[in-house]
Amino acid sequence: MAAMLLVWKQASVLSSSGVGRIEKVLIANRGEIACRVMRTAKKMGIRSVAVYSDADRDSMHVAMADEAYHIGPPPSQQSYLSMEKVLEVAKTSGSHAVHPGYGFLSESTEFAEACKQEGIIFIGPPSTAIRDMGIKSTSKHIMSAAGVPIIGGYHGEDQSDERLQAEAAQIGYPVMIKAVRGGGGKGMRIARSDSVFLEQLESARREARKSFNDDVMLVEKFVEDPRHVEVQVFGDMHGNAVYLFERDCSVQRRHQKIIEEAPGPDISPEVRRKLGEAAVKAAKAVNYVGAGTVEFIMDAQHNFYFMEMNTRLQVEHPVSEMITGTDLVEWQLRVAAGERLPLLQDDIVLRGHSFEARIYAEDPNNDFLPGAGPLLHLSTPSPDQHTRIETGVREGDEVSAHYDPMIAKLVVWGEDRSAALKKLRYCLRQYNIVGLNTNIDFLLSLSGHPEFEAGNVTTSFIPQHYADLFPAPITPSGETVCQAVLGLLLQERKHTQAFMQTSTDPFSPFGASSGWRSNIGFNRNMTLQLGDEKVDVVVVYNKDCSYSMQEVYTVTGEVETEGGASFLRCSVNGVKSRPKLVILDNTVHLFSMEGSAQVSAPVPKYLAGVSGAGSQGAAVAPMTGTIEKVMVKAGDTVAVGDPLMVMIAMKMEHTIRAPKSGVIKRVFFSEGSQANRHAPLVELEEEEGEEEGSSQ
Repeated sequence: MAAMLLVWKQASVLSSSGVGRIEKVLIANRGEIACRVMRTAKKMGIRSVAVYSDADRDSMHVAMADEAYHIGPPPSQQSYLSMEKVLEVAKTSGSHAVHPGYGFLSESTEFAEACKQEGIIFIGPPSTAIRDMGIKSTSKHIMSAAGVPIIGGYHGEDQSDERLQAEAAQIGYPVMIKAVRGGGGKGMRIARSDSVFLEQLESARREARKSFNDDVMLVEKFVEDPRHVEVQVFGDMHGNAVYLFERDCSVQRRHQKIIEEAPGPDISPEVRRKLGEAAVKAAKAVNYVGAGTVEFIMDAQHNFYFMEMNTRLQVEHPVSEMITGTDLVEWQLRVAAGERLPLLQDDIVLRGHSFEARIYAEDPNNDFLPGAGPLLHLSTPSPDQHTRIETGVREGDEVSAHYDPMIAKLVVWGEDRSAALKKLRYCLRQYNIVGLNTNIDFLLSLSGHPEFEAGNVTTSFIPQHYADLFPAPITPSGETVCQAVLGLLLQERKHTQAFMQTSTDPFSPFGASSGWRSNIGFNRNMTLQLGDEKVDVVVVYNKDCSYSMQEVYTVTGEVETEGGASFLRCSVNGVKSRPKLVILDNTVHLFSMEGSAQVSAPVPKYLAGVSGAGSQGAAVAPMTGTIEKVMVKAGDTVAVGDPLMVMIAMKMEHTIRAPKSGVIKRVFFSEGSQANRHAPLVELEEEEGEEEGSSQ
């Protein structure tokens, strides 16, 4: 009875405080953030409504929602960015509120105003705050007037190439070129000299038009080797505003965050307080309501300068939740319903340390080129109180070429930075994916770097430590090769046993794969592929026989299944281990706490598909995308690395370069056309002299 009374009292509080006005929420987003919002909504007893494109018809966020509505084809402009379609679903479904997540419509002034006109609660700040903070030039003026430190630059209306270039020269190189409505690293370029300024300006404008439908630019002094430090703020409709401490997001590639932590390493309590107070000033200057992030750049002396304010929930918000014990989505829902902030500043306590690693479908060894494709195998560490996995995909799902290639966010907490970092690396070892390239090994390399362990992070961390972060591939050891061979043989035995059970003579020795032979020992030859090298293996089934080879191993083992995954419990020369085993097509994938390895059985050339480098050195599309610019024509002579085309894919601009020197024979795509993954883009012939030289 006491428990029933407690539930009744909680329900009474929710109803009287105004949360009852939001009983159904539409999440105008997809993927992991849609799933994240739905989990909190369910916890609060709020029904959730999903929207989905053709590409997301069978996605995880659709399955999690109480209701789901189709809103169009895969391109974002025709689905998730269509205000009319999203609002129509909100009205049709009877949703009381819309949560925009991040990206898409989350920072659209027009969408926030349209929701208000329709009598639907927009879970975010007032449209005036989105407008003022969304235009970087306007936000700089407001921040300066509010006493928030800023970096000078050109934020004027004259957008001619000549004026912008002149302003850059006056500011002094290097300069940062930014889209005034930019975010997420898009529409941003660094120009380090006058000679490359116009090229970088044109590239930034193209990307800004595609991402924000606005190519107005600002130019600012680029601070070399700064830290990217941001503060989580929250405001309500009653004039309250608080900060939930800072996050360090300095380690980035393509100006996009890859690993975040809270609090920032080596930041004193005094600087932390000043950061928080400056962020609250920024929020109050625009009468901010809801969750927001004030981003600063910080120099080596811990001086900090306002960069921009993101008027939405950030991708990395979980690390702030972990160190404060809060649920910021719940705060968003409560504040949007008119409640006061759950905690005031003195009530918010910082405890421990948290890391977030973004797991992407991308190839770090190919300039972090985004990828797409099916998740043929996916296994993760077990979530617990101190380990969160924020994801919107499951094993078998497809990472779509139409959207951001993030697979998941791995979030961990520890009593201090060292403990949290140890936990992060432990969990990364348990995050195993097969089917497409990921950045997991890179994250392990990054998080284990001595300078990262010491907290010496800047936005230049990756280029500064490139050689350490991208070591030469390690050839699998003899022990690993033995494990792979054992895995292949045990799989063969399993298939053979299944076949024998359906045969008319299930006990025939001629159908067995045990290697048994009458009166003689049986030796079996196998060839395996280890990266670019091939290795010959002889399997001797009779353990009592001797065999003269370069290296000899005694191997035994069995396959065990646990939690839906297969493990190879084996012994190699008496050393026992239990790696995770995944065999797909002709490749064995082994995962252990020491690392991962791939060993393949070679495929005949006539069966091999085109590689990412292209058939016979031709340039091919690394993924499905739109041809934005064609830079060559038939008859042109190009050298290795020369730009051939610019593609837009995964919301990013990618320059396709010549894989070899030669003459362009044909160009297969025109500007504006769509190219599928691995489609040849140009036909490239080597010049006669080079062909003769290469054949000698």
